Amino acid sequence: MKKILICLLAAALATGCKNYLNEDTTGLLYGPNVLSTQDGLESALTGAYKGLGSQWTYGFIHPSANGAVLGADDVTTHPASNKADWREFDQFNVSTTNQRSGAVYNGCYKAIQGANNVINNYSKTVGTKATIDIIAGEAYFIRGFSYYWLTRFYGNIPLVTAGEYSDSLLTIKKSTVAQVYDLIVSDLKKAETMLPNTRRDPGRPNAGSAKAFLADVYLTMAGWPLKQTDKYDLAATKAKEVINNSTLYGFQLMPTFAAVFENDPAVAIIPESVYQISGFAAGSGTANATYGNTAMPGEEGGWDDMFAELNFFAMFPEGPRKDKTFRTQFGLGASTIPWQQSLTRHPYYQKWYIKGNIVTSSISLPSVMMRYAHVLTIYAEAKARGTGGPDQAAYDALNQVRLRGRAAGTKALTPGDGLTASQFADAVVEERAWEFAAERTRWFDLVRLEQVEAANAKKSPDDLQPIKAITKANYWFPLPYSDTSLNPNLN
Repeated sequence: MKKILICLLAAALATGCKNYLNEDTTGLLYGPNVLSTQDGLESALTGAYKGLGSQWTYGFIHPSANGAVLGADDVTTHPASNKADWREFDQFNVSTTNQRSGAVYNGCYKAIQGANNVINNYSKTVGTKATIDIIAGEAYFIRGFSYYWLTRFYGNIPLVTAGEYSDSLLTIKKSTVAQVYDLIVSDLKKAETMLPNTRRDPGRPNAGSAKAFLADVYLTMAGWPLKQTDKYDLAATKAKEVINNSTLYGFQLMPTFAAVFENDPAVAIIPESVYQISGFAAGSGTANATYGNTAMPGEEGGWDDMFAELNFFAMFPEGPRKDKTFRTQFGLGASTIPWQQSLTRHPYYQKWYIKGNIVTSSISLPSVMMRYAHVLTIYAEAKARGTGGPDQAAYDALNQVRLRGRAAGTKALTPGDGLTASQFADAVVEERAWEFAAERTRWFDLVRLEQVEAANAKKSPDDLQPIKAITKANYWFPLPYSDTSLNPNLN
């Protein structure tokens, strides 16, 4: 019986597979006979999900993915302390041994391995076809989602579609960004047709989730590095499908921005969540650590991992969104101090506080990977940059997000304001910066629009500075040394 690949990536196999019996094999399967059953297929899918959500180890329910986007202008970190890995991103000096990007890298490839097992075997699985198709649809979504994160972080990467180990994986070569995106688009297209309109549970995607991510993928493909500008029209069309069927998919914009970030552990999912990775404090390794300690100042028992950049905070438009986004008074008791008197002298992100200001790193809250507000801004920007420029629906989509966040009395934007298509698109990107501050969105917007250099040139002198001139080479991270040292084809 063939051993199914249990290591994270081909290059890691040289060391990891020698001790495979010591690996955590939850959700991993050991042969085609098991994968031929519906229960076995479901178990393989569980293994894929684990790659996306394993506290302190893989994926997105611990702060690593937050640290890896510090090259944007919305978030920074402590200039000293034990934040060396964090500072590498903010100062554009990312090493091959950085554990923050490595955790996302390893987690995504673990998820891909599990998804490959499902995708390569579901057509031979015996059981209820409708359920098997849903399992496969989720696997296609997970694989497309994982490769999307990987190629945006690393650019040219190994494209692994095998679920079982073979020696050829030890010498695998990198695929081009275009090749990776071809697979991402193909996977998400399959997912949107195979997934149901209703999620099986809060931590799974539905058809609307796949369409929403496909719209985001198209928007990204239209920018750097591919610059396939024909994809703007595809992004707008796909986002509009989600908007027109938002009720069917269970998506809606919440009435207030504050309601989005109540961060109540008793609430499994909010209506604005398009796709999330759920966390469970009672489960082994499944608690979410992206809330609480990591985003709190030392004055409140926090770790000072991440907080707001000063100029970003200063430019942020006043209103209910700014009030809920930032924490500017610190102290857990009756006595508080303003952020200017804190040890770091920075505002922090209220978004990542737990309801009740609970000081912990293990909580039953999800990592929301896309909100419905994101879909609205995808449509507005893509329509503006595509054929014909922004229509009334694009203005309506932007205004839903904009007016909810800004001060009372803010005027809605209209075509009568005389904005060019380019000016309107710029307004959408700016609104996304405010709406999704510290939500792992701003970095990717700056990269695809080639604005990383300009954004970092506007840093406050009291924030961390790049240690050398930023070039396009800094838009991608180096592949982890654990892989490149074993496989020269990955250099």
